[in-house]
Amino acid sequence: MKSLYPIAALLVSVFLLVTGNALIALVTPIRADLDGFGALTIGALGSAYFLGMLAGTMKTPAIVREVGHIRSFAAFVACGAVSIDAMPLAPSPAAWLVARALLGFAFAGIYAVIESWINAKANNSNRGALYATYQIVNFAASAVGQMLLRGFEPTGFSTFTVGAGLFALAIVPLSMTSADAPTAPSEVTLRVSWLMSLAPISVAAALAAGAANGAAVSLAPIYALQIGAAPEKVPYFTAAIVLGSALGVFPVGRLSDRVDRRLMMAVVMSVGAACEVALALSQPQGAALTALGFLVGLFTYTLYTLAASIANDRAGPHELVLVSAGLLFVYSLGAIAAPPLAALAMRAIGPSMLFWQNAVVHAALAAFATYALLRWPRARRPS
Repeated sequence: MKSLYPIAALLVSVFLLVTGNALIALVTPIRADLDGFGALTIGALGSAYFLGMLAGTMKTPAIVREVGHIRSFAAFVACGAVSIDAMPLAPSPAAWLVARALLGFAFAGIYAVIESWINAKANNSNRGALYATYQIVNFAASAVGQMLLRGFEPTGFSTFTVGAGLFALAIVPLSMTSADAPTAPSEVTLRVSWLMSLAPISVAAALAAGAANGAAVSLAPIYALQIGAAPEKVPYFTAAIVLGSALGVFPVGRLSDRVDRRLMMAVVMSVGAACEVALALSQPQGAALTALGFLVGLFTYTLYTLAASIANDRAGPHELVLVSAGLLFVYSLGAIAAPPLAALAMRAIGPSMLFWQNAVVHAALAAFATYALLRWPRARRPS
């Protein structure tokens, strides 16, 4: 696909970064548990990452406007590498909370630069496919990063050294590219109200994606264990969700380039919610559990791609960083708020509440997309 040429170097950098981040995200709670941090502190490490990301989304537009996309990217990656290298040097809860917050801050900037660059090279007729390709690279790198842990002992320095090294390597492809960088943002203040006026359905979808994905990533293994799955079978369920995500995002993104993206959102969220209801009602075992996990990933994890595509269809070249940062901000809000609510519901009522909660979120989004489609039938068409 010729449209991939201008972002090829970017996708290589994305693969290296996400691989390193996935490796560190997996080893962090394991190492923290081995070092006796305690359950509350380990949970706070995840919150610190997303709080840092929230701060990063608010500062990124100003940084990109000041120094440009490539220099901003290099600075964010360098900060991320330093935060990873610092963790084994200072294995204390306070130091790790700061390091995770700094890594979240850095990744907010990294994602905003990457996503605005991709959308600058896309047009309304191929945006869904290009963004979906980027998401596939994300999912593949996440899987590779998690598998890398099998080759290292979590008690030493080596895992953190490899993670930081992958970050350092990620600077090379983008810094060496001859492709023109996107237009710098003309506005540096992140305004969710502006984003809501531009694409209200994208804001709702980003919030829903953060809430559902954040809860599923945090609690899907706990759900599987609590409904009776053997511990050695749990990875099959979580891996099936990731596999479904990787396989579903491109065809949905490509189809959304040809039909109204709101229609695609309504359809896939309705089917995804039905699969989540099936998980909540049946509490399946074995192959059925894995199959339903795959279907949930196949349909529901397409949501952020559709949200970003709709918003960027309507944005100007100088607004792309603001759109990316704004959607990440809203996504992070959902990812921070939803997992504790789901965990409390699971404790009070039962494990099925995880997927009841996510089914309600996705069904509500499907209803909103349907309403928007009926209320404003003339969407902006691909150019």
